[in-house]
Amino acid sequence: MASLNAPIHLFIGATLLGLGLPLASLTAPLWMGIEPNQVLAQVTLAQTELGTAPDYQGAPPPPGGAPLPPERLRRQVEPLSIDFRVPALQPDYTGDLWVGTYSGLARIDPNTGRLKARVDLPNYTIDALAQDRVGRIWLGTYEGLLRVDPRSNEVTAQNFTLPSNRVLSLQIDRRGYLWVGSDRGLAMISPDKGLLMTTVQELPGVSANALTLDEEGQLWVGTLEGLVQVDTASAFVIRRIGNLPGTIVQTLTTGPDGKLWVGTPSSLLVIDPNNPFAEPRSVTPLRGRSVTAVRFALDGSVWVGTESGLLKIRAETGAVLGELSDLPSDYILSLSPDIGNKLWVGTTEGLAWVSLSTGQVRPHLAFVKNPPETF
Repeated sequence: MASLNAPIHLFIGATLLGLGLPLASLTAPLWMGIEPNQVLAQVTLAQTELGTAPDYQGAPPPPGGAPLPPERLRRQVEPLSIDFRVPALQPDYTGDLWVGTYSGLARIDPNTGRLKARVDLPNYTIDALAQDRVGRIWLGTYEGLLRVDPRSNEVTAQNFTLPSNRVLSLQIDRRGYLWVGSDRGLAMISPDKGLLMTTVQELPGVSANALTLDEEGQLWVGTLEGLVQVDTASAFVIRRIGNLPGTIVQTLTTGPDGKLWVGTPSSLLVIDPNNPFAEPRSVTPLRGRSVTAVRFALDGSVWVGTESGLLKIRAETGAVLGELSDLPSDYILSLSPDIGNKLWVGTTEGLAWVSLSTGQVRPHLAFVKNPPETF
């Protein structure tokens, strides 16, 4: 019966407002049960005294609003778009692979590709991952630093005091301390106690875009103005290398021979940290290309991700051994080789893996924007 009365109540209210009657003088109608074939007409005491009871016979319904344009309607009913960028990949001590994306954190079995867990991280944009000495996973996000326990797949610590909450890079040093690179300098955290130990806010080049350790255990920082070497014991800057082609260091790793491999917007450079007077060696096939990710394979070769594709090169000569296509995007953000007999590749449009035995490239369907119909 309530469903029958409700439209009439709304109709009466609209009509009375159209007559301009003061709302304070209207008494609430008393609804009574009626038969389906009866006509319901309600007149309040105030209307009877004023002699202005409206005639409901044939009154048209109130005009409706204009329909929504198709574009606006589609925007309202479609789900929000998901950002499929994969800037960080981190294998853990169990053999699993952690996938850091702009939409959250996931854990997969790299042997089968099976999704084992998703960690609920609303409003966090992940840009870096690291594993500490006891196996906990650290996340560098645009909202600060978080720690995840792999036993429960839950966040167990967050909101550390940092020079900036926009975390770009992470590195565990030989003593087990966590170095956190942000867009406003460096910080060192005690992973066990969660304490901020020291900061390097006056970092030459300001932004700590990339981090790696050399053979001596010292920290190298890729900045907006080149490379900076930091003593991990004192947190003092002990060396700078500037005037690099491309200037900005976008990615950084240490090779098996102890040399630094440095990716810039226009080159891939090899630098001997033990020879301060040696000129950086430019890898010829990468000249003029923006290098965004560099990682060594177990066989000693080098995987190089750029804004326009993925290459495998020989470390000694720089010769190109192969260039891969059919990735979700040619813009490479992260690499994790030799995990589950695969090379894992994070791109701007999702995650893919490359079989190290067959060379086949496959997208991970849980992390790609446009999955193929067949593969």
